[in-house]
Amino acid sequence: MTSTAPAFHLAQLNVATLRHPLDDPRMAPFVEMLDPVNAAADTTPGFVWRLVEEGEGDATGLRPAGEDVIVNMSVWESREALWDFTYRSGHLELMRRRREWFERHVEAHLVLWWVPAGHVPTVAEALERLAGLRADGPSPRAFTFTSFHAAEAARTAASPAPLGEQPSW
Repeated sequence: MTSTAPAFHLAQLNVATLRHPLDDPRMAPFVEMLDPVNAAADTTPGFVWRLVEEGEGDATGLRPAGEDVIVNMSVWESREALWDFTYRSGHLELMRRRREWFERHVEAHLVLWWVPAGHVPTVAEALERLAGLRADGPSPRAFTFTSFHAAEAARTAASPAPLGEQPSW
């Protein structure tokens, strides 16, 4: 029997600028929803991996994009799996209330990209993809739900260049 495992998984990074420190009482509803929403993500069909701080259940203590910016990064088997979790689960309640806790971003705050199955992206890699999306717009290397590129496009975008011609991503 031939394996039908996908060659690529969908990685996502989103950043959010805090209105208040996480220990501020105004942030309590958000903080209280973190564990249940993360637990739901972990058991959602199509979920592969999510970024967590060592010894913690989430990544809110990591601040690679600035002291007032939290990051969320995960990997999913498909666009549909990520979409279903984002917009068809308890996560949607967080999305609806995000303006209570986070500033509105002028620039892109979400980036999607394909990774080879089994690859765990780094935060630096994710931030580079976000910077590329902000600077150059959507491409097979960095896109959004509305400017989506299929996994097949990632084969070309992810293929290594000959030595000495490495891309700057």
